[in-house]
Amino acid sequence: MWDETFLQLHAKCLALHAAGNTDYHSYYTEEDLTFLASIGYGEREFYDFIEDLNDYGAPSASTALLIAAVRRDYFLVVQEGIPSTARLLPSDLPTFGDTLEEMAYLPRILAKARAKLRGELDPDIMYGCGGDRNFLLTHGNIHPADFLRHVWAAGTNDTTIAQFIKK
Repeated sequence: MWDETFLQLHAKCLALHAAGNTDYHSYYTEEDLTFLASIGYGEREFYDFIEDLNDYGAPSASTALLIAAVRRDYFLVVQEGIPSTARLLPSDLPTFGDTLEEMAYLPRILAKARAKLRGELDPDIMYGCGGDRNFLLTHGNIHPADFLRHVWAAGTNDTTIAQFIKK
């Protein structure tokens, strides 16, 4: 099952990072890279969850798995297993202070969530980073995987997402 493979790889990489190895390129076998590609993931994208868990205590392995499940579903259902070649660059992101319906940071996390769904995040951008986690926590303690699913369902309708957050 893909979820068990994900968690085994997560545990292996977590141990490597905890031992002081920050060269994430060295973490993966060819089989690991094939697996990551099969769920629409990149090696840096996977590593960011490892690094944040070891350095900041979050997101947990279960949260990383749930986020990966949403991305995998989108990749297989919407993208039919075909990766996007587009990239959301750091310079393309809304600023931390940009607002939508008087909520600072919402435009930024929306852009990141949509790019995460499509597998278009630049390696220097993480969906589920500390800023994202803080926004979701302070706006109703929304789980990052649930937020992704709502963004998927809302499509390009930002108002639907703002209403979901305000509930």
